[in-house]
Amino acid sequence: MAMDLGAEPTRPQTSPKVLQEKYELGRLLGRGTFAKVYYARSLASGTGVAIKVINKSKITNPTMELRIIREVSVMHRLRHPNIVKLHEVIATKSNIYLIMEHAKGGELFSKISNRRPLPESVARRYFHQLISALHFCHSNGVAHRDIKPQNLLLDNEGNLKISDFGLSALPEQLKDGLLHTACGTPAYTAPEVVRRKGYDGPTADAWSCGVVLFVLLAGFLPFDDSNIALMYKKIQRREFQFPSWISKSARRVISQLLDPNPTARITIEALMQVSWFKKAFKSIGQLGFDYSLESTQYGSCKLDSTMNAFDIISLSSGLDLSGLFIEGKRREKRFTTEVSLENIEAKLEECGEKLGYRVERTKEGIVGLVKGKLILSIDGLQVAPELFLVEVKVAGGDGLGYEEPYWEDLKDELQDIVLAWHNDMK
Repeated sequence: MAMDLGAEPTRPQTSPKVLQEKYELGRLLGRGTFAKVYYARSLASGTGVAIKVINKSKITNPTMELRIIREVSVMHRLRHPNIVKLHEVIATKSNIYLIMEHAKGGELFSKISNRRPLPESVARRYFHQLISALHFCHSNGVAHRDIKPQNLLLDNEGNLKISDFGLSALPEQLKDGLLHTACGTPAYTAPEVVRRKGYDGPTADAWSCGVVLFVLLAGFLPFDDSNIALMYKKIQRREFQFPSWISKSARRVISQLLDPNPTARITIEALMQVSWFKKAFKSIGQLGFDYSLESTQYGSCKLDSTMNAFDIISLSSGLDLSGLFIEGKRREKRFTTEVSLENIEAKLEECGEKLGYRVERTKEGIVGLVKGKLILSIDGLQVAPELFLVEVKVAGGDGLGYEEPYWEDLKDELQDIVLAWHNDMK
């Protein structure tokens, strides 16, 4: 979702809205399909934040719920100076509020609008920071899958911040070691993603980085056509031309990233050893400060391993996702386990068959248990290293028999793999 997160606004003339006596909301910064982003001020500290407001009524696709939970989980777990920080999550009856770090500099896209290329030293600085953050994401099993200038924000010191992890992928989404969901922005999406034959997330992100670097240095897209089919043909054939002002060394890096063959494409790790990438540079005035590869080491960055399912689902006041989407009586149950998703599915199939359910699978790989009119869908999500959240949800039928005896029977069969039950389970 592309949003213009511009400079810090002046306070509105009308009486400002206050969210739960914690944040004073200011003007609208941007909007997407089902969410808006506002500037806000913390009443406790006086600091500015960005608040993403997600309207629950506009989330009509059940899979969108898990996508939002995944985005929150990823942003809360990843701590890196070049990734937008998620402070907390607040849920009300009608909205979900993601309180995030405010990037006062707005989108990187605004610096290259009107076809204005950046000086190579400036572009390389932003590229350093992008690659530093992505390397950290990939090292912790997260692929972003929608890298583009609109999702790269700048703070008040001109430092890059990756945002919008709504399309990110976690290890449990892999099938045979590959991802299979086609997503992203066409002009920045790797060709193997479009082919729908499976792809490696970090390798696809590397392609997107190549497009971003080209745009920073050229001021325009390497592949651009109003006819999407023709644009994809150009991407497959690598049909683009460098403007004369891009250096040979930068061209070489871009060409290695924009290789249509993912197995031949340069990896993020290999890119970090390329001399052009490692080249240091001096202060570039108001845009930044001395920045070198050494300053991007990961000692100050971490995966928040203290997060667990209780933080995410029930015990953390800042991340209580159990009540994000459903008010009143719930039609799903959740539990946490240390058993891998593959073994969880096998266990559920075994238990389902034992209890007289018919086991089915959707195209997305979600397991379904069917008995008469009752249909239970079962999906899983990795929420921390070696910790998984499993949801058993009424997907069809009246659901009235879900509590007794069906649920208690299924619960008894699963007890040997369950760490804790959630959603008011006793």
